[in-house]
Amino acid sequence: MNLPDFEAWAIFAAAARLGSFTAVAHELAISKPTVSKAITRLEESLGTVLFHRTSRKISLSTAGKALLPYAQAIAVDGEAAMEAARDTAHLLRGQIRLAAPLSFGLSHLAPIIADFMCEYPEILVDVQLSDARVDLIEEGFDLAIRIAELPDSSLRAVRLRSMQAYFIAAPDYLERRGTPTRPEQLAEHDCFLYSNEATPEMWHMNGPQGEKISVRPRCRFRSNNGDIMLPALIAGRGIGYLPDFLCQDAINGGALRPILPGWRFGAIALNLVMPPSPHRPARVDALINHLKKHLR
Repeated sequence: MNLPDFEAWAIFAAAARLGSFTAVAHELAISKPTVSKAITRLEESLGTVLFHRTSRKISLSTAGKALLPYAQAIAVDGEAAMEAARDTAHLLRGQIRLAAPLSFGLSHLAPIIADFMCEYPEILVDVQLSDARVDLIEEGFDLAIRIAELPDSSLRAVRLRSMQAYFIAAPDYLERRGTPTRPEQLAEHDCFLYSNEATPEMWHMNGPQGEKISVRPRCRFRSNNGDIMLPALIAGRGIGYLPDFLCQDAINGGALRPILPGWRFGAIALNLVMPPSPHRPARVDALINHLKKHLR
């Protein structure tokens, strides 16, 4: 029985992530012909085409998409085995790709990552900030920070802590327009909608006594980022729903006032989410432990 071509599988995983043989050669410090030959060798051994190639780009074939999870598992397990052999923290090296929400990343994650880089000087950290939910496996991320009520999925998740969110408005707005006392009244108010919700145009709310109600708010402002809503909310332009890390300072200072006490969209928490493989490179475990320590 012939041994699997582990090198070719790992190169295939890198090519799928980077979308370019040239980029793979640069990242792995090998020649572009070596990359091309490895992919061709793997395709010949499998009897199928893994990539569609043009002069400008490569894209996964149907077979390539189906086989990619196996290649990713081989690459991750190989890295984990290599790093398990290193017995001192300062020898941890390589790249970690982390996805995180934009506002939370800027306000809370930045100093934590800086501290991690000082502790592990040979680890390259690639942080991508976006409020859009990325596909960890498809886009090659090692882990992600998510602030949400997580649906069931094949991903591995670690809950760091629960988070609060509030319906909020400026005192000036509430004096002019009145303070809603029931969720149904939000249909009569100017509301700020977060467009990354599954149904931003419909607010599904849970009450303090277990009530459930759906309200179609009147949209005055819509965005895929919560930070950009704050100035207009403080200026008295409407009612919003934001997590505590964005609005707590404004509430404490009196610029915003919580309304509809006890009403929420649902329980939310700060989570670390990882691909389903139980094996991870030691450098990724180091970052996970660092984030657990500083974000809990």
